[in-house]
Amino acid sequence: MYFFGSLAAAECYLLAAMSYDRYLAICKPLHYATCMTGRFCLQLTAGSWISALLAMSIIVWFVSQLTFCGPNEIDHFFCELTPVVKLSCSDTNVVEFVTFLFAYFFTLPPFLLTIISYVLIIATILRISSITGKQKAFSTCSSHLIVVTIFYGTLIIVYVLPKNNILRDLNKLFSVFYTVLTPMVNPLIYSLRNKDVKQALKKYATVS
Repeated sequence: MYFFGSLAAAECYLLAAMSYDRYLAICKPLHYATCMTGRFCLQLTAGSWISALLAMSIIVWFVSQLTFCGPNEIDHFFCELTPVVKLSCSDTNVVEFVTFLFAYFFTLPPFLLTIISYVLIIATILRISSITGKQKAFSTCSSHLIVVTIFYGTLIIVYVLPKNNILRDLNKLFSVFYTVLTPMVNPLIYSLRNKDVKQALKKYATVS
């Protein structure tokens, strides 16, 4: 639970950092080298990981204080926080409140930052005179935006929105999106579309 939560929380802010990187590269190319320095990249990465690890440490500590005296089978396909907390026979209000706060902090702000970045990127793309350039930029940005929206959207539905019977039944389905689907397509979008990676794969295929 700790490692899954830490990885998911870190990815939220890492995706926001990547969208900011694309914003600088497309909207402010002349300032990119001075703004996105190696040190700043390290700070963004370290901040994402450290905040995620600390946040999940607090949540898992609260969960460890709960008393479990009933059945030990969760209604899920992995050790996810919400169904584990539901098994507790003690008061879970504090755990649920802390989880909601951290879920809000790790989903909505980076999601809004990502959306704002891509809105500005799209506005810049629309001013490109070349049709080919527009198509290429839109192709890259649209695939990024779709994956980011699916990842943040399903996390917000599962952890932030008020729970009702329909959402509870769909939680397992939504969990597949941010645990399986987005990690599976990330390499296709962020690596395999890269020219250097394509050339390396072609070279490897030729040698083989």
